[in-house]
Amino acid sequence: MGTAPETSDEHPAAERAVSEKEFVEAVAAALPATDFWTMPVLVAVSGGADSVALLIALRRLVPAGEERRLIVAHVEHDLRGAAADDRRFVADLASRLGLACVWRRVAVRDDDGDEGLEGRARRLRYDFLVEAAFDHGARHVVTGHTADDQAETILQRMLRGTGLAGIGGMAVARELAAGVSLFRPLLGLRREAARSFLESISQPWREDPSNADLHHARNFIRHEVLPRCVNGPFPSASESLVRLGRQASLVATAIRSAAEHLLEMHASRHADGSVVVRTRDLAELDRHLVAEVLVALWRREGWPQQGMTSRHYAALAGMVGEPARIPTGATPTDLPGGVRVTRLPGGWLSLRQAS
Repeated sequence: MGTAPETSDEHPAAERAVSEKEFVEAVAAALPATDFWTMPVLVAVSGGADSVALLIALRRLVPAGEERRLIVAHVEHDLRGAAADDRRFVADLASRLGLACVWRRVAVRDDDGDEGLEGRARRLRYDFLVEAAFDHGARHVVTGHTADDQAETILQRMLRGTGLAGIGGMAVARELAAGVSLFRPLLGLRREAARSFLESISQPWREDPSNADLHHARNFIRHEVLPRCVNGPFPSASESLVRLGRQASLVATAIRSAAEHLLEMHASRHADGSVVVRTRDLAELDRHLVAEVLVALWRREGWPQQGMTSRHYAALAGMVGEPARIPTGATPTDLPGGVRVTRLPGGWLSLRQAS
């Protein structure tokens, strides 16, 4: 159980110390300005410093007499050697704060998913949070991801290979499920701030031994890659990654907005369910932007995107950019998800998903 900030190879906070009052105010400022407490709020608490600090800050912010609206959610999984102790710690903390606590035991190692242990644990955790939100009528799920988590996420995605949107990292808020939003109020605060806050109020937390396992990609980045950058030639590495993420997110949002606008201008839906795109109106645009228009089309129509790769979108963008190369009446092109593309007279492409 932790009682003080880690002093080993964790990269240090680059900002000044945050006072107890400032920490709570920073959490409050990151929450929606209106109607946040009108329905139950589910806060994910692992027992680690970040989520414990978030829980206590939220407990101080919940309106008087509305404590029942704040619900603690905990996942006990088989990747932590002391998982039951963590659960008891979280349940006791929730009881001491006068809050309800729900939890679930998940077997990450026994799940037959193919996304790897880290991805599997994340999926099972969010599956539980969504179910718990529905069960308790919660409109918001809140997690304790910090700016350090953001920097690690961005670097991990860059090393694995990602597009511009992926470099944007985690969003402060996003839809988790229909009618349920996910919020990350600590995303603008360093990990050290949460630990300093807990230390100032003499509140212990739990340390997860699995966080030291360097076989996990995130732990390798957290303990090996970023500390060497911060303690070596790049002392502002974490801040730079977060700043890059913000810039990438803004650019990705602008491109998405432009693509959706172009889609509305140059594509129309016919009565038979097909969508036609006027290729000659888009042919002079940059191919990457045309590919984004097609991504927006798939998103708008709700067509399956899992099998669609950047190569598929690039090939379609090529068809748009050079329509003369595809004669009218040419054999239709079949794409993943049952979407068929057909060349029509007059410089149009027809796209339709098989029923």
